[in-house]
Amino acid sequence: MSNSPTAKPVADLYRETVEPFFDTPEIQLGPWTSYSVIHDPKHVAFVLARYKFVAKMLQGREQVMEIGSGDGIGLSLVAQSVKHVHAIDWDRRLLDGNARRLAHLKNVSYHLADLNTESPNLKVEAAYWVDVLEHLDSATESTVLDNIVRCLPDDGVLLTGTPNKAAHQYASPQSQALHINQKSMEDLRTLMERYFRNVFMFGMNDEVLHTGYAPMCHYIWSLAVGVRR
Repeated sequence: MSNSPTAKPVADLYRETVEPFFDTPEIQLGPWTSYSVIHDPKHVAFVLARYKFVAKMLQGREQVMEIGSGDGIGLSLVAQSVKHVHAIDWDRRLLDGNARRLAHLKNVSYHLADLNTESPNLKVEAAYWVDVLEHLDSATESTVLDNIVRCLPDDGVLLTGTPNKAAHQYASPQSQALHINQKSMEDLRTLMERYFRNVFMFGMNDEVLHTGYAPMCHYIWSLAVGVRR
């Protein structure tokens, strides 16, 4: 630390630096994130790392769509990297909660839609869904993907993140009950190749993204590019 007679005392520097933080309105967490903070806080770090990957892959895009935005834990990360995010969910309570808690995100709009039965009236460059595919009824999986693809141009992008089927035995009881549509890495690749010309696969363990041995990946990603018509 400088001994210059013009240097401010540490206490003054602290007050000047920290005061804006105390003046900032506090943001309430959504229901799912609140549950994780209380019961499994490390899981919040895993989920945020997933959305950081999305933000990096879609950086600079004009219009993107999140399918199944949930309680909006990742919206801030993606909204920081793109011009506009269209957040889609089938639960009005979640959308209303996000609009209220995340009112500072001026480049996010909220749309109520159930992709099991309808396609949003949107045209976007890219779409992403994180921790959604595993919750779909396998009978309507193709309908959901058809409805997503309708929103994309020929060179559109779909980024999909989902737990690896190989790791299902280690999931929490809640996850095991709700994850009814598990995929292996090859399952996910095969599914995406039905809809896109180019599919790139990644694995993820905790916050670490990699291209390692597929059965040892807790979480898997597909980056699908170029819509098949």
